[in-house]
Order: sequence, then C-alpha cells, then structure tokens
Amino acid sequence: MNKEHYFDWAATSPADEDILQESLAISIKSWGNPSSVHQIGKNAALVLQEARSTAAKVLGVKAENIYFTSGGTESDQIALLSILNKPQKGTVLISSIEHPAIREQALALKKCGCNVVQIPCDSKGIICVESLEKLITNDTMLVCVMAVNNETGAIQPIYQIADLLKKVSQGKRKPKFHVDCVQAAGKIPLDLNYDGIDSAALSAHKICGPRGIGIFYSKNPIEPFLCGGGQEKGIRSGTENLFGAVAFSKCLERYFIKNNDNLAIQKYNEQVEITNSFIKKLSELKGCTIIPENRANLEDSSLYSPWVIQASFKNIPGNVMLRALDSKGFFISTGSACSTKKQSRPILEAMNVNKDLRESSVRFSFGPHTTQKAIDELFDAVKEVNATFNK
Repeated sequence: MNKEHYFDWAATSPADEDILQESLAISIKSWGNPSSVHQIGKNAALVLQEARSTAAKVLGVKAENIYFTSGGTESDQIALLSILNKPQKGTVLISSIEHPAIREQALALKKCGCNVVQIPCDSKGIICVESLEKLITNDTMLVCVMAVNNETGAIQPIYQIADLLKKVSQGKRKPKFHVDCVQAAGKIPLDLNYDGIDSAALSAHKICGPRGIGIFYSKNPIEPFLCGGGQEKGIRSGTENLFGAVAFSKCLERYFIKNNDNLAIQKYNEQVEITNSFIKKLSELKGCTIIPENRANLEDSSLYSPWVIQASFKNIPGNVMLRALDSKGFFISTGSACSTKKQSRPILEAMNVNKDLRESSVRFSFGPHTTQKAIDELFDAVKEVNATFNK
C-alpha cells in the first residue's frame, strides 16, 4: 500500500521503522519482567524507568506522574473509573464532542449512579466555557474535555477551562479535570503541566509509534478502580510493555511540540499554511462544504489543528467518496475509526450540522510524513470524483 497517499492519520499512523527496530532490540536485550527482584528483572526495570523519565522530560512533568497503559482508551477510562471509589456518586461533566473512549464510559458510569451531563459546543465545534460554568454544581466530581477533536480538528479551550475550575472552586473542592490529548500530543503545542489540568491521556500510535501503548498522566495520586499485581504503582496493573514504553518515549522525543521549541513551532506553522491552501481549494469545488463552515474563510485557522479536516460533498455519501478514493489509491475515512460500524455522527450532531451534510462528510487527516505533493494529488483525485456527481 502507498503510504504517501494515506490520509487517515487521525485513525492511526504508519510507524517510524527506525524507532520500532531500536526499541525492539532494547526490549529483546532487556527481556526480563521489570517487577522481578533478580538482576535480569532489575535490568528491565531500569530500561522502563529510563523510558518513563524520557517521556516525562519531553512532556514537562514529573516522572512519578507518568503511567504506561495499553493506549488512549484505557488512559481515559482510568480517570473516569477512579470516581467509582468515592462513597457518594456525584456529577460528571463531559463535552458533547468527546471520543467514544470518554462518551461510552461515561454512559457506563451513569448506570452506576453518577449524574452525567454533556457540555454543549457551538457551531464551530468548540466547547463553550460560559456554558460549562453554568453546569458546575457542588457535587461536580470530574470534568472531561478533549484537547483536539478527532473529527473536526477543533482545538478546545482546555487552559481556560482549567482556569475556570480553579476560580469557581476557591474555598471548596475543585472538580478533577481530565483531558484526552490523543489528537493533540505531537500535533499542536501542548502544556500538560498547566495548573488546573489534573490528568491526561496520550496514545503512541497517533504519532508514528506502535499500537497497544499509551500514557496516563496524573498530577496527583489517584485510587484505581481496577486492581491487580500493583505494577505502575497500582494505577495500571499488568506486566509492563517494555518495548512499547521505550518506543513511545522516543516518538515523544521526535514529535512532541512545546511552545518554546522554535523548530517544532516553525514546522507546525508550515503545516498550517499547507492545510489552509488545501481547505481553500476544497471550498472552491462545487458542492463542497467545509465543516465547520467558518473554517473555510481561514480567519479562524488558529482554532483548528492543521492535521484534521472535515468536509462534505453534495450528492456524494461519505462512504461513496471513501470507496471512490480508495479505488484510486487514496485512503481517507468518514470519521472516528472507533465508530465506523455506527451510522450516527454524534460529534456533528452536537454541532447542529444538518443531516445531509453529516451523511456526506469525510475526514482528511495528515501526519508529519505527508508531503505537499501527496496533498496536491489528493485534491486532484477529490476534484475528479466530485465532478462526476456535481457537474
């Protein structure tokens, strides 16, 4: 398959082979169980700790606050399930545009007696901080808002939310604030150490790492709902994935974007220009609507990740566009890979996108190896398909 024409990076990314090969060699050499007390186990434990320290240094947080998990979904669920340890069940606020990892688990919490309330977004696909403030009550235990939406690329105001939660909780218990950073880490400038962010979820396979490894960041100790052998300080029991931890730490070193990293910011800004050019050309096609529509004027480009674009094509159902491009050797998606078997589009519904646009929308998502040439070729293919249905 042609990786050059792969435009579904929001689902998963092609792995960096050099990182995987190096990490595999390290894990083969350090093959012991990191929890074993003999020297072979201690050697593996040292490698695991080095990976943890590397990840923490890149993320700008303390190593003791980094826990390796099986991926973004488990990292999200650790934060959500932890509240079941509380003697009284309170309110959980989740954004209306969350990934199923949050949305579906929140519904499970509801069955356990928690009050689950959705925070509305506006037509731009961005959570309204003012609306969130009105929803906060004395029994609010947890607030979950993703950093970057996986279907529209909308960047959420997580730092303003963190500030809000500190402000409204002065003199009383602050609700925990969990951020799903799966589509943000390595994609946009990110500050996990920001005061008011209590926990976060990250996933390696979105930034050229292997599947099956994630990070749960927690600023303060939490009591896990699921227990076992006590690995990862009891937060995530189970024999550690040494290969995955090493590989993830190396991917973070290569791709994580800090606000003070001038080279990374420069590359990010270059991608913004490339993506804006693609959006402009798409919006000029007959029958094409960029979702949300305000993104087409490019004045609000700072509100969106340059790695994800949602667009709708009149008279072309999303799955038809997908198959047509697939037959030409171009690979896109109609939305979250975790929801492809479901017909509904809850994120677009939350944005009040009309049914016709929802059913004909597709997602283009890019990565650090996507070239300008490949995007130009993608546009030509989209233009050709669109012309067949919109003459």
